[in-house]
Amino acid sequence: MKKDDLYSQPLEIIGDFVFDERVANIFTDMIQRSVPGYNVIIGMIGVLAEQYVCENSCCYDLGCSLGAATMAMRQKTNKENVKIIAVDNSPAMIKKCQENLTKASAASVELLCDDICNVEIKNASMVVLNFT
Repeated sequence: MKKDDLYSQPLEIIGDFVFDERVANIFTDMIQRSVPGYNVIIGMIGVLAEQYVCENSCCYDLGCSLGAATMAMRQKTNKENVKIIAVDNSPAMIKKCQENLTKASAASVELLCDDICNVEIKNASMVVLNFT
């Protein structure tokens, strides 16, 4: 995990925060330091998925960032014919999410780079909107 040093040096001009490649590269450290209990929350998403995801349904991770909740759902879901759809509007985050899913061998995940307002929720047994 790369250490978050994004704002370690003074900036002459402070622009809007964007989820670009620089943020995507250090996001794991950033989110774990910024959100108390982050790993517990991700673990509980897996517990909820194990309990509530139904066969022949879809699970959505809206604002998926690097895919932690997506992977928690994928790892704890053992039902047949479950499709997980992970959505983020940042191309850099989607790229890193794809890399993380490939490393974790998380099959059956559809990645969408889009605004979550454009996503039509269909046949959902679980929808996650963490920190979005």
